[in-house]
Amino acid sequence: MVYNDGFKARMVQRMVGSEQLSAHALSQEVGVPQPTLSRWLRDARTVSPMGGSRSGSSKKPAARSTRQWTAEEKLRVVSEASGLSEEDLGAFLRREGLHSSQLESWRKQATDALSPQRSSRKKSPEKQRVQELEREIGRKDKALAEVTALLALSKKVQLLLGDADDDTRTSSET
Repeated sequence: MVYNDGFKARMVQRMVGSEQLSAHALSQEVGVPQPTLSRWLRDARTVSPMGGSRSGSSKKPAARSTRQWTAEEKLRVVSEASGLSEEDLGAFLRREGLHSSQLESWRKQATDALSPQRSSRKKSPEKQRVQELEREIGRKDKALAEVTALLALSKKVQLLLGDADDDTRTSSET
């Protein structure tokens, strides 16, 4: 069976932590074979705290720049990290040679990739027609407001100038 790195780290922590369990006792408790637990403990002791190997028998590849990670590897790291506690996450990030900000960036990229992209969807003909009609209504509303303002102004001008015209007509009519 394949176990993820977070699970392995938790089992090793239980074997070396404050309440140490033997590999045999832990094997009976969690159902992982005792030789497997012993190998995980042995491998954990051969890896220095900074993530480098003190012996050449480590199975982990050498640390690499995060720019060289494939999309599959990034997704694997994001998915494994999602189920870890804060304490285990720190150990996991050190083991993978990553910083927490890089992990957050990869999480955001994965989320963005999974969310629907509005710009790539084609609009249905009905939606296109509705948008076109809404634009036309907006244009006509603006034109109507402009005409209404001009009409109001012309009435004011007519009232101001119309009184003078009425006086002249009255004097010429008499």
